[in-house]
Amino acid sequence: MSEPLRTTVPDDLVGAAVRAAEHLGKDVADVPLVAIAEKAGVSRSTLLRRVGGSRRALDEAVRASGVDPGGRRPVRERAIEASARLISEQGLASSTLEAVASSAGCSVHSLYAAFGGRDELLSAVFERYSPILDLEAAIARTGEDLRARVHGIYRLIAAGLSREPRVVPAMLADVFARPEGPSTEVLARHLFPRMLAGLGGWLAEEVAAGRIRDLPVPLLMQQLIGPIAVHTMLRPALRSVPGVEFPDPEQTCAVFADAFLRAAATPPESRVQE
Repeated sequence: MSEPLRTTVPDDLVGAAVRAAEHLGKDVADVPLVAIAEKAGVSRSTLLRRVGGSRRALDEAVRASGVDPGGRRPVRERAIEASARLISEQGLASSTLEAVASSAGCSVHSLYAAFGGRDELLSAVFERYSPILDLEAAIARTGEDLRARVHGIYRLIAAGLSREPRVVPAMLADVFARPEGPSTEVLARHLFPRMLAGLGGWLAEEVAAGRIRDLPVPLLMQQLIGPIAVHTMLRPALRSVPGVEFPDPEQTCAVFADAFLRAAATPPESRVQE
């Protein structure tokens, strides 16, 4: 029995398929034929005729050219993870679009198609790897008293700053080293406004209700976040120091939470009656 004839897919169509995938930020296998045809400057029917009527033949030709046509996660997911690794390991400056594209196995054009630019990519990284979403969800919950909420916030912050890749600790370390550097500018655009609106808004409500002392909200935020943030950043580095022994993370959070409540919460008898 003779083997079926194999269709030779022209190189220009292979190139068109790869360009269309990069433009859309998708794998070749997920790009509609009409988009590939447009890149090739032909109609969809002409494209099908030139690849022998089979989409599979085109995908196989793309693979033979050294490009994986499918089976990979979307560019957006790969880029967010690649950017987070770069920031965690080498700092914000390392997370250029060129470096992210190289690490994620895509093109810079694909990153622009998926995010629109570096700012949007960094915003997505913060969404994924900072505790901001968890904090916003916790603050939105109802029915918790002040003590339970503060303890929950400390656990969320500790967990969010401890998990790998350690994006926010790397950014904060850069802020401490260079207060006027690029990390400060990025955090000022992506993280601080949301923290002020979410966590700061909740603290302002607690002040208005008389449950927390009437202090400037930015200072209350620092008093709430600062101790656990610094501890979480330094804890890994201090593990090998002789004589330094920390409680387990749960107990550590409880110690810091109770310290904040002693410092900032008002006595029950002085609170506004609801």
